[in-house]
Amino acid sequence: MNSREAIRRLAAAAEGGELVFSTHAHVALQVRMALDDPEIHMDKAAKLVQAEPMLAAKVVGLANSVAYNRTGKPVSDVRTAVLRLGLPLIRGLSTALIMRQFATAQSPEQASLSARLWEHSTHVAALSHVLARRVSRQNPEMALFAGIVHEVGSFYLISRAGDCPDLLGEGVEEAWRSGGEAQVGQAVLRGLSVPDEIAAAVRAQWEGNFTLPPKNLADTLYLANCLTPIANPLQQPSADMERNAMLALSTQVMADRTLGEILEESGEELNTLAASLSF
Repeated sequence: MNSREAIRRLAAAAEGGELVFSTHAHVALQVRMALDDPEIHMDKAAKLVQAEPMLAAKVVGLANSVAYNRTGKPVSDVRTAVLRLGLPLIRGLSTALIMRQFATAQSPEQASLSARLWEHSTHVAALSHVLARRVSRQNPEMALFAGIVHEVGSFYLISRAGDCPDLLGEGVEEAWRSGGEAQVGQAVLRGLSVPDEIAAAVRAQWEGNFTLPPKNLADTLYLANCLTPIANPLQQPSADMERNAMLALSTQVMADRTLGEILEESGEELNTLAASLSF
């Protein structure tokens, strides 16, 4: 079986609701679903976060980052960190944990791809947060969430390669970009109950209709993808040419400041945000 056929079968199964998660991912998903309760109290949310040590560590770490600790006063307990970040962002972090748990028993190739993809995702998430706050005036927390999950289909693809090595065979990049990513990604977004507005911004990345400078969440995510120096390991290098052209256009039409100036000023914020997301 070639990569194109393997991806076609994976997409068909995913669209039919046949999503296979590891045991660890299932546990993390239960926490995420509990956090989705619109009536949940902050105390209960804090207890749910505390039940997942890795999630708890990241929540406290992010709460102490430059982006969220404007006063310089550190927090050490989960409840205060949850209050500082807010539930929408906590849900985003819990989704990030699920994605990192997709494939806990990995081959060296899967582990390498997953690590590189996560580094790409965390940098895009950090960039999305900064761009939303400084350029497009979108909700920074939603932009961060969108950046975290924008490669959710690719993480699922890597996790399933242990059972079907052809998923990472020759020609996988082309097959993935030619519809496979959109089909699988949409199914996984539904399976993880990603909020509609964030899911729509992620879907827009596969459809390719954007405005620069960015005007909405989808545009913001796209520009972050353009700006990151950390490549998606499943993406063909040729795609960078189009993005570089769009980047140049974006810089030209920004009236007051260049992207370079904004990013240079936000360097510490970018670095601490990305580090805080490194599960």
